[in-house]
Parts: sequence; structure tokens; C-alpha cells
Amino acid sequence: MTEHPSIAEIAANLEGYDPQALPANEVLKFLSALVSPIKDIESVEIFNALGRVVAQDVISPIDVPPHDNSAMDGFAFDGAALSSTQALSLKIVGTALAGKAWQGQVNVGECVKIMTGAIMPDGLNTVIPQELCQIESEHSIVIPLGVLKQGDNRRLRGEDLLKGSPALRQGALVTPAAAGLLASLGQPTVKVMRRLKVAYFSTGDEILSLGEAPREGAVFDSNRYTVHGLLQSMGCDMIDMGVVRDDPQLLEEAFKAAAQKADAIITSGGVSVGEADFTKAMMKKLGDVVFWKIAMRPGRPMAVGRLTEGLRSAVLFGLPGNPVAVMVTFLAFVKPALLQMMGHTSDAPPVMRARTQEILRKKPGRTEYQRGVVSRNDQGELQVKTTGNQGSGVLSSMVQANALIVLAHSESTAQVGDWVDVLML
Repeated sequence: MTEHPSIAEIAANLEGYDPQALPANEVLKFLSALVSPIKDIESVEIFNALGRVVAQDVISPIDVPPHDNSAMDGFAFDGAALSSTQALSLKIVGTALAGKAWQGQVNVGECVKIMTGAIMPDGLNTVIPQELCQIESEHSIVIPLGVLKQGDNRRLRGEDLLKGSPALRQGALVTPAAAGLLASLGQPTVKVMRRLKVAYFSTGDEILSLGEAPREGAVFDSNRYTVHGLLQSMGCDMIDMGVVRDDPQLLEEAFKAAAQKADAIITSGGVSVGEADFTKAMMKKLGDVVFWKIAMRPGRPMAVGRLTEGLRSAVLFGLPGNPVAVMVTFLAFVKPALLQMMGHTSDAPPVMRARTQEILRKKPGRTEYQRGVVSRNDQGELQVKTTGNQGSGVLSSMVQANALIVLAHSESTAQVGDWVDVLML
């Protein structure tokens, strides 16, 4: 089993670390030290590679494009013949079609009709789009003065990728554009990291699974469905373990089974002060776990660590029980950690700036994530307003939101018209 740093070892390397008052940026530093990329690699067909993480640099075996070719339907000619004082008259001596090289000879004062993507005939380096030239007859054209310059509308051999150069770097995500780029190399498969296995369950005697009869004091479980959707959007292999009651034996069985099957475990509920101690006690019994009070809103309580069962271990993320707090803590902390485990090396999603349309009340000393709706004002600037009630149990506010307004740890109340950070959802 691979040796991982302990909670104490990670904490010792964080200056001023206080689990009872942990700033949000320190959470990310801690989790970055806690998790490590999985090692298993598999080869998949490009059609099945979307959203996967590239396991090793993909080196282009060819030049892309493999030859100089036309970027337009038009007429190819030697651009050296262009004059700064008069129009250019050219004789049409043939037609170059896409898919095969034109075999004729082009002399001074001549041109070739050419289709988009067709190989540029030898000695020709410029293409005039047919709509920019004057067609004098079926055998001649005139290029007006000043409509183009030498080299225009020609795609150069290897201008997309040179043979031997990296097409995709290790850790890149296979996007639709990346899938097309891979296909352009003539390679039907790509080596990717295996999918991350994530087990998740909700805890609590008050949680009802869908299909159960309502009862007083109980609520239907929404968190599992939210977490499922978030994990599915990341391309994880999901292990749904349902709802686990506040029972020590059931909790122990669930945690052990999850640690055996998964790379990561996500739970919701059971980590707040005053909640039944069974969940926290079982986390402590089975692994190296710390319980945080994060200086944030919503989502203050969180447990993180590593559970071990036999020769396997899994990273644990114990999220609060309130639905919005689950989403915010997942997006702010869990998602970056899971991406690191997947081997993903791309930059974090960009934080944008928008003018607030209302007063955003806040005291320094915690990071706040308010649900917002971003739009554009008459000046073309981004503007944002909240969705209203910011209670951590108001899941409908996340449905209405298209962004999180991020008010940083040291910031205070934002006035109307102030610039604020927004993280688009």
C-alpha cells in the first residue's frame, strides 16, 4: 500500500493551521497535500475518451496539415506577381480539387482554380477568394489592386502541429476539440487515466430515501442526487451506497465497504457540532481524520482524511448536511481535489468580475459564497444580483443561480456598483 502523509504531517507544514478556524484558501492547500493522482492507465477509443484525462503526452506522428493547402475556394497563384500600382490579370490553366495533387505546370501570368483543402500546386503561395476577383471569362480573372497580399489564404504544412511535437500534454482533459485533434493524427485510441471511483452516501435517521412514506420530522434525501450529478459531470465511476442510519454497526459496514471499493468517499451529514457522534466516531475509528470548522458560509463543518481497509485506502470528504452547503463545499474544495486525483493538471475555473446590483453584507474573517445571477448591463459590463434567500437549506436558490458570488476572507460589505468575484456554475 502506498504511503500517504498523515493529517499531522500535512498540518505541520501549514503555517498558522487551526482546524477550528480554517480559512478557505488553507483548505485547498491542505487537500492538495492530502490527495495524489491515481496511477492506472487504460487505452480507449476516441469516441469514448470525452472528459477523460490524458495519461501521457500525445506526440504527433505527422505534420498537420500534411501539405500546404488552400483555405478558400478561389484561385491559386504566385503572390510575387502582385503589384502595388496595378491590377493583376491571370490565365486559368486548370482546377485543383481537394483529395489529390494537381499535376500540371503553372507559368508566369497563370493561376489554378482551387477548392478549400486542396494541395497548393508547386510554386504557388497565395489564394484569391473567388468573390474578391473579377471573372473575365472561363479562362481568365483579374485581381483588383490592394485586395490581398502574398501568402494570404494558404494553410502551411504543419502549421497546426509539427511531426514530433506534443499534440496533448499529460493531464489535459479530452474536450470535443481535443478529440478532433486526436482524430486528425490518425490515431483511433488514446491512453487515459482510469475513471476515479467515488462512493457516496447520506447519513441520518431523519433522511428518507425516495419511495419511502413521509413521516414527521423526516426529509427526503436530496444530497445524494446532487452529489451524483456533480460526480457524473466530472466523469467519475459512482458507487451509490444510499442512506445510512445513525447506527454504529451500519456506519462501520458502510465506511469499510466504501474504502474497499473506492478511491474517494463522500458523505453528507453527521459532521456538525451537536449532531449524533456516531458518524464522527466511526470516521475516527477507521482512519486518520480531522474535523474542521471552516471560516466560510455556507458549509462551515467538514471532515477530511483517509480511511483504510486492508490494503486499500480512500480519501474521505465528510460534508455538512444542508443541501446548499453540500454543493458549495463540493465545488469549492472537493472538486479540485478529485481533479487532482484524476491526474488533471489544467488551471482552475476562471473567477470573473462583475458589478453588484445590491448591497452584499459581510464581515471580514470568513469567505462567503452567495448564490447569484450574472447578466450584462447596458455598458456591456457583467453585473450580478443574489437569488434572494441565502439560507443553506434553500436548494431552489442554487437552481436559480448561474454563479457563486465569492466574497473573500478579508473583504467586508460590498456596496451597489462595487466589483466582486463571481465563479460561473
